[in-house]
Amino acid sequence: MGFLRTASTRRLLATIAGFVIAAIGCTAIAVAATSGGPVPPPKPLADAIHDALAASPPVGISAQITFTNNLIGSSEIVGSDPLLTGAGGRLWLTKGHLRLELQSSNGDAEVVASKDSLWIYDPSSDTVYEGSVAGSSGAAGESGWGSSGWYSYPPADSANPAAPMVAAEIPTLTSIQSALNRFAAHLDGLTAVPTDVAGQPAYSVSVSPKDNGSLLDSVQYAWDANRGVPLRFAVYAKGDSHPVLALQATSISYDAVSPSVFQISPPSGATVVKLGPPAARLNAPPLNRHSTAGAAPYEIAPLSFTPDQPATAGGLALTGVRRVGSDAELLTYGSGLGAVEVLERDASNAKGAPPSGGEQGSSDQGDGTLALPTETIDGSTATELSTELGTALEFTRGAISYLVLGSVPLETANAVARAL
Repeated sequence: MGFLRTASTRRLLATIAGFVIAAIGCTAIAVAATSGGPVPPPKPLADAIHDALAASPPVGISAQITFTNNLIGSSEIVGSDPLLTGAGGRLWLTKGHLRLELQSSNGDAEVVASKDSLWIYDPSSDTVYEGSVAGSSGAAGESGWGSSGWYSYPPADSANPAAPMVAAEIPTLTSIQSALNRFAAHLDGLTAVPTDVAGQPAYSVSVSPKDNGSLLDSVQYAWDANRGVPLRFAVYAKGDSHPVLALQATSISYDAVSPSVFQISPPSGATVVKLGPPAARLNAPPLNRHSTAGAAPYEIAPLSFTPDQPATAGGLALTGVRRVGSDAELLTYGSGLGAVEVLERDASNAKGAPPSGGEQGSSDQGDGTLALPTETIDGSTATELSTELGTALEFTRGAISYLVLGSVPLETANAVARAL
């Protein structure tokens, strides 16, 4: 996989862009802070959520936006890439269609998606990434961002194939409160705070994990009190009052969006990279499998390498071992948000993995977007990506290629890597 070493625009950009799409899919848009508009009356969080789910959907959304991305340090980014450095732009969203445009001195980055497909244009490398949207087939009765972001399609009606969009089935107030009670055991901040966002009356909530051994501090989220449309989304790291990731809009309209807005094509002559279909699930079935009555046993071919499974690493105990895909193993050290995951693969099949020796320095991808640092870990050259929300290390030692991931400081990830 060689995720870090080949993680310039062609890998890391696609990953971050995927995050942007997921964030938009779950939260529609985010908008700038309090703007002096009307404020709704106080109400319990369960009531505010219920009313948001019951609100009538808008016919469309148009917004001027600012995307903030402080996930990767500026010293590791060469040039101007709006998806890596953040940028201003525009967003349009309607039933089954999304367009996000981020502007920069190198040109405009575009994300255009429908119910079942998407393409992403990176102007810094003049590359188009084409693929499908995970979990959004648009089938009757399914929900997801592709059905407008927060509403589901109505049941199939052969007599009326153009049936209008309807809201998803609304959970009862009792069920919402019951869910919040369960969340309260793990999260602080489950309170609806009346505010205004972009001139719209809104409710805001900022949640933080209670037993938090990770670098994550909080996630902030706000939605329109009258329309139920999410209006703010931001992620904060410990010790930083500024968001690491945020999508903000300076203006918003709920009017219909012209279909012509989405009828654009990638620039001609750009390099096209096909993104593989999203995996249905990350983990294979449990290692100890038993067939059910009348069913044949499930068989998995043995690993092509002997995995490395120390009982402890970096002071963290081994708490989980899982097969991933056909020939990889995922080890978990520690628990909760502060856990560290170690993906082990056959080095001969881990394309692009760093070599097993070398000096400390940097890994310049040569395409003018990223220069990731490297260091020597017990004789092996490791490529590292250290962010405010977590750390990733990739290196090869002997017959195994390792990818160490966790919402932990670089020192913790290094300690785990040195114990392998």
